[in-house]
Amino acid sequence: MSTPLFDPTAGPVGRDIKIAPRPPRLDGLRIGLVENTKFNSDVLLRRLADRLGRLHGMTVSRMARKRSPSHEIDEASVEALRKQSDFVVSGIGD
Repeated sequence: MSTPLFDPTAGPVGRDIKIAPRPPRLDGLRIGLVENTKFNSDVLLRRLADRLGRLHGMTVSRMARKRSPSHEIDEASVEALRKQSDFVVSGIGD
């Protein structure tokens, strides 16, 4: 009897996830955006930012752009987003 390479009946592996605390208010927060270069991801992010600006007075502090959807943003962009933004939205597209 051979050993299976993949067992689709195995359950998911649990892991601890630390969720960032929610801000007590949304008014006037600075939004960082990460655009992943997929079609329309920049449009989606800008529309979201515009709506948050109208509803809560938020402003876009910085937009970082990935080289491709599978790449990470560079460490300098990560640090700039940390310093200049109250929260970050990473956009998808398609």
